[in-house]
Amino acid sequence: MTGQRSDARRNYQRILAVAEAEVAAHGAEASQEQIARAAGVGSATVRRHFPTRRALLDAVFRERIEGLCERAHRLSAAEDGRTALLEWLHALVRYAVSARGFANTLSYEPPAEEPSPHSCGNRIAAAGTPLLQRAIRDKAVAPHVTFHDLLTLAVGIALATEHHEDPGTQADRLFRLAVEGLSPEHGVGGGRAMQRTPGPAAP
Repeated sequence: MTGQRSDARRNYQRILAVAEAEVAAHGAEASQEQIARAAGVGSATVRRHFPTRRALLDAVFRERIEGLCERAHRLSAAEDGRTALLEWLHALVRYAVSARGFANTLSYEPPAEEPSPHSCGNRIAAAGTPLLQRAIRDKAVAPHVTFHDLLTLAVGIALATEHHEDPGTQADRLFRLAVEGLSPEHGVGGGRAMQRTPGPAAP
């Protein structure tokens, strides 16, 4: 029995190591069959350890997720709530840009699959939501902003820049633009020109 458990642990570690390499090369749609072949095990063995694609991806990104969660916990003690939130959100964007497949994982919601409380998205939400709530209480962020809004922003920036020649720099630029706004000195409304669609020119 002990030998079987040891074999299972070795299989798990070998599959996970191969999965990390495959996801880095091919993103969130990395083939589970290819992972099984490269790990020298059957597809059934892969699915026994990782019953769903989401479970496999959660395992691949678990260590970095833990790092983001720990960082959120440390920033919760920062003096400035807005700065703490933006620093953490920027870290999330940078990781989503640097780790291929991570942004897809956060936006990947199979309709027939109920996310685990330990899934990437749920763990990130649990870590980041208190930072957002504090910034809202400090009146540093608008009260209608949700954590889903912030996650959508981070994922969108990562996906939009993944094929850029310098994705990290471009992602930083878009992040600053999102935080500062298009024309912050004029507010959001932008006058009447943004509030109505021009009609056809008069004859």
